[in-house]
Amino acid sequence: MVKGNILVVEDEAITAQDIASSLTTIGYEVVGIASNSNDAISLCEQFHPDLALMDIVIKGKLNGTATALELRRIFNIPVVYLSAYADAVTMKNAEESEPLGYLTKPFNENDLRTTVGMALVKAKADAERDALVKQLKEALNNVKTLSGFIPICAKCKKIRDDQGFWQAVESYISQRSEAEFSHSLCPDCLGFLYPDLYPPQIDST
Repeated sequence: MVKGNILVVEDEAITAQDIASSLTTIGYEVVGIASNSNDAISLCEQFHPDLALMDIVIKGKLNGTATALELRRIFNIPVVYLSAYADAVTMKNAEESEPLGYLTKPFNENDLRTTVGMALVKAKADAERDALVKQLKEALNNVKTLSGFIPICAKCKKIRDDQGFWQAVESYISQRSEAEFSHSLCPDCLGFLYPDLYPPQIDST
């Protein structure tokens, strides 16, 4: 079972306590119970739960679906909906907040265990995917490429940068790419600089 901290958003006090008790029995930690949108947002700001169990009909200016959208927007907290209604209009409105599950009242502890468990697994997978995407984007942003017209001296091979300064080719490329340089001498230069040690090769063909 994926462990998780859960917020219960339910305006019926007895129902909310029953849900919280069942979640604790299953093995989850309940960070709090909210009966309205303001309390839900406040508790999320304080505890940042892994999941919110959200009744669609709650007290206050914002209903459950609007509150779920706010929790997604502000804290990126996923929801599982609780509702006594499963009509097409209710379901369509609920889909806007991309819930990870939907429990129709009344439900039993097994339904709660299965739905919450699957939701937490998906939430964990989504978080890992988002973290990987972020890492890949950062890596791509750090990759530098060279393109376009590059002015280079015909004699010394220095390169002129955008500010008009001339740089050694390895400095210019290192600053604009991930390339690193090690210095050595090619066979032609070895023969030119040290002819006694490296005599020119005679082509026998």
